[in-house]
Order: sequence, then structure tokens, then C-alpha cells
Amino acid sequence: MCDKGSQCYKKFQEWESNEEIQIFRDYLRIPSVHPDVNYDACVDFLKRQAASLDLPVQVIEVNPGKPIVIISWEGADPSAKSIILNSHMDVVPVYAERWSHPPFAAHMTTEGRIYARGAQDMKCVGMQFLGAIRALRREGVVLKRTLHATFVPDEEIGGKLGMKEFVHQEGFRRLNCGFAIDEGIAGPGEEFPLFYGERSVWHVLFHISGTPGHGSLLLKGTAGEKARYVIDKLMDMRAREVKKMEDNPELTIGDVTTVNITMMSGGVQSNVVPPELMVCFDVRVAVDVKHLELENQLLDWCREAGGGIELEYDQKSPYVKPTTLDGSNPYWVAFKDSLDELGLKVKPQIFPGGTDSRYIRGVGIPAIGFSPMNNTPVLLHDHDEFLDADVYLKGIDIYKKIIANVANA
Repeated sequence: MCDKGSQCYKKFQEWESNEEIQIFRDYLRIPSVHPDVNYDACVDFLKRQAASLDLPVQVIEVNPGKPIVIISWEGADPSAKSIILNSHMDVVPVYAERWSHPPFAAHMTTEGRIYARGAQDMKCVGMQFLGAIRALRREGVVLKRTLHATFVPDEEIGGKLGMKEFVHQEGFRRLNCGFAIDEGIAGPGEEFPLFYGERSVWHVLFHISGTPGHGSLLLKGTAGEKARYVIDKLMDMRAREVKKMEDNPELTIGDVTTVNITMMSGGVQSNVVPPELMVCFDVRVAVDVKHLELENQLLDWCREAGGGIELEYDQKSPYVKPTTLDGSNPYWVAFKDSLDELGLKVKPQIFPGGTDSRYIRGVGIPAIGFSPMNNTPVLLHDHDEFLDADVYLKGIDIYKKIIANVANA
């Protein structure tokens, strides 16, 4: 603990009185948490932010109760392709009893740690965007391209009623977007992770039918036998991907296909062989895997197991081309120049999970995922999620440079 009058206490007082920290903590205190998120408080808060920035704001409801808030700063050349600064308003559930501090209190310790759900994922980035815009406007900076800070719903449950639909609507097309910046992940070391693509999310349910009967018999063609065959094939595939990573330390989890059993169900009694079992796999398909070949492989395994297996895809994301990181992409050149000028070390990679960037890339718009948080433990979706105040403030400065460069590309 810091004593009053000590250097660290003075630092704490500086953080507490900092306008950007106050805004960030106010946003974190809004419990926009699943399930059944009510976004009204977020919308009201963002409208106040737009008013304080003297910028226009619009709210588009893509589905009932699923608003998208857009704060826009018109550029010197309104006809030029715009830049979208995207973040999501929703956060994942919490186990409050497992937290050191209430998860929606935005408690800040004397060391500057701000504890709250959303501190890393990703209310920080949304407010850093606005903090960078605030600084640029105060300095009288004029940008060539229009900026649209978009705040979207339901990203944490797949964005199906949010960004997924919005990118196909006229309201999105009117934004005239040429490039987007979205969330990344904290980096525990000096490097900043930077994401230029995402794997395809497949949630595959195997509905396996077989011979039912008494549990004391050795029946042929049972659902259990077939399930074992399918499980073995997919877990062997998983083992190959594990070995691939073990053999090449340069690979990240986003470079391989991940395979995990997430649900199993079936049966009614311990001595009855069931007529059907269900096994669900979460498969994240690497960008170098051909989707048709993988789907055919799954069907082959079902036939080899003895048939009577129906595949259901609870989610089956299509292949989306990653964003190009070379001289052919002027937005990336401007982004990379900013990083170089700031002396930041980054590691470009494929995102291990899924973000709304996949929908933006899916309509042909290049996008980068980048959360300016290094030397920070990765705590998204974890208990005691926190972000250091100095890391947060430094992120605003980083985005200030990036946004200015990219918007003038």
C-alpha cells in the first residue's frame, strides 16, 4: 500500500484525476454482460462521449435490442475510403465470488491496476480509440479520411445479430469503409501481438445412430462403437496438430487446426444401450486447410464408422482471406510505419479465436486486430481481469499515431 505523501500515492492521484482513466472506468462500470444484454446504458454513455467530442452519432438497430453506435469524424476528403475503428460493447459472464474486487466496480489499486470485466476484452480499445480522437482534435489535426468509431453488440456470442448482419446492410455500405482496426489480445512480453486473419469456426455435432438393446449383450453396430471410431479419428487429427506445434516453436495456436470435444449426450439408463449418441467438436480450421477436403474427410469417417451418422453444423464459418501485409496494402504500410516510428515490436499472426473482423474481411475489407497492451498477462474471459493504467494511457498515444497515419494514407 502507498502512504499519503509518498511518490506512489501521488502517482495514484494522477491516475484518479486523469480524464481518460475516468472515462474508461465509467464505461467499465456499465454491466453489459451476457446473457440478455441491455445495451441502453452503453448507448447513452456513448452519446455523451460523442457530444463531448462535438461529433455526430447515429444508432442503427440491426435487430431489435441490438444497436450499433457510430461516432463519426469527417475527413478533409469525405469521398476517400473511410477507416472503421471497431469495438464491441458486450462482455462475457463473471463468477463474482472468484474476483478480488467487484467485476463491475472498475476498482483501481494504488499500483494502478484497474479491475473489471471488459478491462482487456475490449472496452479498453473502444475508449482508447475515442481518447486518441480527443487528443487529435484538441491538437487541431486534420485527417484526410473519415473515421467511424463503431460500437457493436453481441460479439461475445458470435456477432450473429450484430456485425455479421450489419456488413451486408446499406447502413454499413454508406460508411464507405476501406480499412478497419479491431481488437487483438494482450502480450505478456515486450512484443505486441498483431492479427491479420482468423481461422474458420466449425461447431460440428455428430448424431450417431446404432443398435439399441440390453447393456449385458455384445451387440453389433452400436452407437458407442461408431462414436469411438469418430472420436479416435478426430483426436488423432488433434494429436497431429499438437505435434506440428511441438516440432516448430515459431508456430502459434492460430497457425494450426484445433480440435476439442465440447459436448457429449445420450442414453436414458445405465443398463440400456442407447439408439443414439451425440458428440460435439469445436474445430477451428487453419487458414491453409481446404474446407471441402476437411468436410469430405469427416463424411468418410462417418461412413467408415458404419454409417447412420448425421452431421449437423451449429456453426460453419466460411474461409475468409487474411489481410495482406505487404506493400500492396497502403493501409498496412501506414500502420507499420507508425509501429516503426514508435519503436514497437509486433508479431503478426492469425487470431486464435473469433472477432468481428472476420465479417469485415468477409466483404473484402482489410482489417487488423491490435490491442496496444504489452507486458500484460492475458486475462480475457478470466477472473480478475485487469489492465494497468499506464498501459492503457500508453495505448492511447500508440493509437493516436496509428490513426493519424492510416487516416492520411
